[in-house]
Amino acid sequence: MPSASFLPRAILSTGMAGSQQSARRWFVRGRVQGVGFRYFAQRAADRLGLRGYARNLDDGRVEVYATGPGERLSEMAGMLHTGPRWAEVHGVDEEEAEVRSLHSFEIH
Repeated sequence: MPSASFLPRAILSTGMAGSQQSARRWFVRGRVQGVGFRYFAQRAADRLGLRGYARNLDDGRVEVYATGPGERLSEMAGMLHTGPRWAEVHGVDEEEAEVRSLHSFEIH
């Protein structure tokens, strides 16, 4: 077995450390429709280099799906807990999701 000092370089050389693609889906509750929440999510995703979508749900929540490196998804999660100025976020449910090949972050 390779020494422990060799393993990090092996992982980095394959591009797996820090850049492995993951996906998350969030369901944001509260006053999140009609306050620019989807556009807020799109701007945040664009800044973080994430791909995915945001859409209003019939029950008043906003669904946000994003794919990208895990640390960037964690940053996105933090932003969704705050939302834009006029939003009142009462809760965010998060789940792992299947990685999908998307080309941008869209508003649905």
